[in-house]
Amino acid sequence: MVHIVAPIESRANYAIMLVLLSQLVLLVLDISAKWLSVEGMPTTEIVFVRYGMHLFLLLLLFLPVSGRNLWVSNNWKLEVLRGACLLCTTGLNFLAMRYLPLTVTSAIQFTSPLMICALSGPLLGDKVGWRRWAAIGVGFIGILIIVRPGSEAFQPAALLSLGCAFFLALFSILTRKLAGVDSALTQQFYAGAVPVILLAPIALTGWAWPSQPISWVAFAIMGAAGLCGHYLNSVAHRYATPATLAPFNYLSLLYLTMASWLIFNQPPDQWFILGAAIIISSGLYIWLREKSLRKPAISVDDVGDR
Repeated sequence: MVHIVAPIESRANYAIMLVLLSQLVLLVLDISAKWLSVEGMPTTEIVFVRYGMHLFLLLLLFLPVSGRNLWVSNNWKLEVLRGACLLCTTGLNFLAMRYLPLTVTSAIQFTSPLMICALSGPLLGDKVGWRRWAAIGVGFIGILIIVRPGSEAFQPAALLSLGCAFFLALFSILTRKLAGVDSALTQQFYAGAVPVILLAPIALTGWAWPSQPISWVAFAIMGAAGLCGHYLNSVAHRYATPATLAPFNYLSLLYLTMASWLIFNQPPDQWFILGAAIIISSGLYIWLREKSLRKPAISVDDVGDR
């Protein structure tokens, strides 16, 4: 039986609020993963715990209410592909955290809006003009400033973060494709189940438990933070496009910079500040360009958001 899913709506202000809230929740996830990486826990295990707790809590809270509708999908192939992209995103990000400060991994991830813009043409049918292509190019100059390839400061792990940004862009586009096709809860089920199934044969061999009380806390809350943050993000994509929402993710860069400095004693350097400013400026230009090309339309929902 195919279940009915709420259709896509245009409520940009509400969607932006949900994205900003999701970034606060996902900050807890990133800090916990970084902490466990520094402690030396295997990356495959960290990712497995993150999605194992995600799936456990989802089934515990929503299976009694939703029943089989929790996993019945109108496009399960797209859901599996989305889940695999999320696994690649998380795995590459957590692995990069082992070698790089949160400031660097997060800044490189913010090339994702630029990649979304580049991929929105072939995958979503959007037209990308030369101005936005120029902004994409400028944004990648910002990445070169941060990672400085060829210098002593270059870390090959930066390539992991770049791969993370690519899969994050694909994940965001697939999330938009599934908006109005499957419910946010169904999307979260596959987002948890696919990584757990794919990682189980690797993660369950040579298991290592946390060695400090604070690490047990990080171990326990990763899944809850991931589930809540991505659920909010999925709902947001029902009300606005990835191109509209992506620039507002930049607020999390400020949060992660403060966390990297205060918790892990890794303050940003001048090259990071310059490169991040260029990346953010490029992303915001693309957003402004998208907004100027979109004809203004006022709906009942828009009025209610004011």
